Amino acid sequence: VAPILTKKQCVDSGYIAPEYSTEGVFSVKSDVYSFGVLLLEIVSGIRVSATEGIMEFPSLIIYAWSLWREGKAGKLVDPSMAGGCSQDEASLCIHVGLLCVEDDPSRRPLMSSVVSILENGSASSLSLPTPVQPAFIEMMGEKSQRSDLENTRNTPWP
Repeated sequence: VAPILTKKQCVDSGYIAPEYSTEGVFSVKSDVYSFGVLLLEIVSGIRVSATEGIMEFPSLIIYAWSLWREGKAGKLVDPSMAGGCSQDEASLCIHVGLLCVEDDPSRRPLMSSVVSILENGSASSLSLPTPVQPAFIEMMGEKSQRSDLENTRNTPWP
């Protein structure tokens, strides 16, 4: 399917793929990006819109990637999910979420692959590609530091 060029603006940019927000290009991989954001929100209990000004990281995506890179992805998992999913399931969701939010649409998986991985796999039993560092980290020189996230978790959705 060929990408579509559009001039229509959307309100909540946290779910919008970078190629759409910068160039107006929309494709099936744009939906994959949005799904990845939702997956990271569900696992973390942190709303994508709640991160600005609360964390020293500029976005949930960069926070998730930073923890994943450090081998501390378990710290991203919402404590209220402790009894509802295994560590392997949470790690798989984080890994897949990060693949879905790749800056380059060609590196994002197809939704059919995402569904198959989530239904059948575990992070340790699959050979998934390594997520690439988000472009924004390169621009800011990786000088972000974590702050307390407890007040961003489990807050009611508006």
